[in-house]
Amino acid sequence: MRIGALEAGGTKMVCAVGDENGKLEKKVSFPTKTPEETMPVLLDFFEEHKVEAIGIGCFGPIDLNKSSATYGYITSTPKLAWANYNIVGAFEKKLGVPIGFDTDVNGAVLGEVCFGAAKGCDSAVYITIGTGVGVGVYVNGGLLHGLLHPEAGHVLVARAAGDPYAGKCPYHPNCLEGLAAGPAIMERWGRPAAELAEREEVWELESDYIAQAVTNYILTLSPQKVILGGGVMHQEQLFPLIRAKVAEMLNGYVRHNAVLREIDRYIVPPRLGDEPGIKGALVLGKNAV
Repeated sequence: MRIGALEAGGTKMVCAVGDENGKLEKKVSFPTKTPEETMPVLLDFFEEHKVEAIGIGCFGPIDLNKSSATYGYITSTPKLAWANYNIVGAFEKKLGVPIGFDTDVNGAVLGEVCFGAAKGCDSAVYITIGTGVGVGVYVNGGLLHGLLHPEAGHVLVARAAGDPYAGKCPYHPNCLEGLAAGPAIMERWGRPAAELAEREEVWELESDYIAQAVTNYILTLSPQKVILGGGVMHQEQLFPLIRAKVAEMLNGYVRHNAVLREIDRYIVPPRLGDEPGIKGALVLGKNAV
């Protein structure tokens, strides 16, 4: 089956053509401008490649309720040009093929479950820490939706002692995204994460906030695998710090070998590198058929 895959991000739109086994035939990216500028380029790409279905992993918030009048819409996004835009409808009208639709991070966790670090698991979380923080959740063999969809990047964390930073999030003074995403690192320390690799105090603080959130995800969702991706997690020194702090915060309460003895294989980077989202979108397209 020839499937189109779209990883729709606020900065760029990654488009690919592949099959249901995750094999990519072609992958390109286009800058995210306004819908009027961007959508014709995307539609032409998929029309040219004669895809039989499309999977879309999209920035949000989005409406995933199929009984809703605004199913398939990007809703209250801060990317104002895209607010209340019917992205699924645009593809349906132009191409007339089945379309799978979910959040970009749910697409990423699906990619890792089907082809990557969480293969064989029936529950996993994927946390991407970069310009923002997004969390994709796969539980009991399916992607988690609900009232809306997980917005667990905004889980509240306890402010570290001595951290005077006010937080970057306009909604919450002490959520994970506001205290630990890339823009917060830049604003707090005056330099981007990539230029702070040798500053131990930066990563001690960063790992504390991430570990608090991961601990909460473990206690609430009981995932069989925790995957940490995104630009900030390219600082690989974070992984041992986060693992140690998660074990300390759990304090022996979760008595499972994954936490007690094998935490280095439990909290891991994505196996698919930069492609979990686009490969997850292939699966969304297959599932739509």
